[in-house]
Amino acid sequence: MMTEPFIKQDKEYFYIKEWTEIAPHVIAGFTTKNGGFSEKFNGTLNCGFHVGDDLDAVRSNRNHLADKLDFPINSWVGCEQTHGTRIVQVKRGQHGKGSFDYDSSIKDTDGLYSNLQDTFLTLCYADCVPIYFFSAKHDMIGIAHAGWKGTVNGIAKEMIAAWHGKGIRSSDIMVAIGPSICEKCYIVDDRVIKDVDTWINSEESKPYHEISTGQYQLNLRKLNQMILEKSGIPSENIYITNLCTSCDHEEFYSHRRDQGKTGRMIGFIGLKGYDVSEG
Repeated sequence: MMTEPFIKQDKEYFYIKEWTEIAPHVIAGFTTKNGGFSEKFNGTLNCGFHVGDDLDAVRSNRNHLADKLDFPINSWVGCEQTHGTRIVQVKRGQHGKGSFDYDSSIKDTDGLYSNLQDTFLTLCYADCVPIYFFSAKHDMIGIAHAGWKGTVNGIAKEMIAAWHGKGIRSSDIMVAIGPSICEKCYIVDDRVIKDVDTWINSEESKPYHEISTGQYQLNLRKLNQMILEKSGIPSENIYITNLCTSCDHEEFYSHRRDQGKTGRMIGFIGLKGYDVSEG
């Protein structure tokens, strides 16, 4: 079993240490709820514009992170996330979208990728699965937002297909599955499991466990791992966290645990310093 890939850095965020060691110009990670200025969420680091928080407080939190991570806020890119499978390649002129407000976000998008220097890709989370993509050989980075809808509709597969279209082989792609709700905390019904089963053949172990009639504990991280492997990613290229957003009250917001009244963490991946073409 691989050791925990997400290492805590200060109180504000975790990061994927091994990727930074492979490529010092890349940083990928996940924020905590600690260290911020949100009065609505008890002085925490809410980074979501769409949860009823004070706009200036969210901007202050984002600027605080920008300073911590050494990625200026005008290099950030964010999305209007809709639990879909639309993937967008970030190109010149899109920096700053979604950085200062929700209205300027890239519309109807749950996955971003780019090989542009000084680009910081961001998505918001409060239980859904953040999936990070990195090809050191091609200096390509990406991130996807995978709730149950995005997962069963194959957003991870869509990202791999987009990279294949750029000439990047599966063997050259590393993937990390980040902090999200664990199977013990995530109970779903037959409607969800019906869609999950479209990915599972009879010989495979199922990524869920029935706990009562029509009620199941679903391991979304495991399901995304299976989809990635079916998309050609070698199992040794996939890193999986043990961090649960619902279990860990001290570190994370959780939409399910907090009954929808909560802030948002940011999953991020940034690329610095190299003059690369858009491909």
